[in-house]
This record gives sequence, structure tokens and C-alpha cells, in this order.
Amino acid sequence: MEKKCSICRPKGRGKYGIADMKLRVITYLSLAVAILLSVSCNETYAPKPRGFFRIDLPEKSYQRYNGPCPFSFEYPSYAVISPDSSANKQRCWQNIDLPQFNATIHLSYHPIHSEKTLNELSEDSRTFAFKHTSKATSINEARIYNPREQKFGVYYTIEGNTASFAQFYLTDSTRHYLRAALYFNEEPRADSIQPVLSFIKKDIDVLIKSFHWK
Repeated sequence: MEKKCSICRPKGRGKYGIADMKLRVITYLSLAVAILLSVSCNETYAPKPRGFFRIDLPEKSYQRYNGPCPFSFEYPSYAVISPDSSANKQRCWQNIDLPQFNATIHLSYHPIHSEKTLNELSEDSRTFAFKHTSKATSINEARIYNPREQKFGVYYTIEGNTASFAQFYLTDSTRHYLRAALYFNEEPRADSIQPVLSFIKKDIDVLIKSFHWK
């Protein structure tokens, strides 16, 4: 009578049976997974730093605008001042063109005849700044206050892919009012123009600090 075995190897299958082959496959897979895990655990992840295209920025230097308008200020030597050409332009509306950066700082001057006019112009400036709310990630307001030079106003910095990135107005609160707005003459992409924007904002700071009423 033939003796039965608990695990029999089929004839013609070689040295190892099906159970042995499954065990060997599981062993190899387990070993491969263990090796992969040990390698990945030893690796350290470091996020790539945020990069920008290399842009050759000019050396900072300034010159004074002292034209027929009732104000003066310092502006970059690499900029060009030209009269505004819009359809509704008024006297002493000027453009500070920055051709190297394809950007323009638009200046619009208004004489003040009453407190009502001042309030309306100030509210207009706030409206113009906050009309970019739909695309802005944030809009910050900084007060400009210099009683000694009769220089008051608000500086708006606008973050995000907006048409304008910086705006401000200055007034002596009795006779003069000036509004300024920085625009790039291209599709707004905050990430790609960030180095240039930071560079121009320093020029805007110089303009505000050097600004005088006549």
C-alpha cells in the first residue's frame, strides 16, 4: 500500500514544489521592500529654493524733477518723464517711464479748492487701489504723515497678479493733491517680476521722501 505524505512534490516539477516556489517569491519580495525602505529612509528631502530669472539691474542714481508743476521730487536716472497722453489728461499729469522694465509710474495732479474736493479725491484713490481686490492676495495701507513738509497721504501696496502693484497719494491738505500708480505694460505675473518690483519700490520710496510742494 502506497504511503501518503503531507506535502508531495509533483513529478516533473523539479526540485521545488508549488508551495516552495510561493515561499521563495514572498521572501524575495519582502527582502526587496526592506531594501527600498532602508534606502528611502536614509535620504533627506530638501525643497528647492524659489528661483527667479537673472535680471541685470542698473546702479541706483537719481535726478530731480523741477518743472513748471507745483511740486518737485527725485526720480531714477534710468527713467524718462513724459507728459500724460490719455484722453482726459490735465495739467501736470506726468508719466515716469522705466523702459528697461517695461513699467510706468503714472502721476496725476489736482488742485484742491475745498475740503469736499480733498475727501472725494482721497476716496477715489482708495477705490482705484481696491478695484484690484478680485486678483489681489492682499492690499496693505501705510499712512504718510509729515507735518513739517506738509506731506500727508496713503501708500497702497498690492500683492498678487494684479495690473498695478503700488499706488499712493500725497497732499498738503489745503491746495495740492497728487496721485501715483505703478503699472507694468505686460500681463501681470507677480512671481516673474518680483525682483524688478522690489527694485522699483525702492525708487518709489525715494520719490515720496524727496517730494516737496512749491
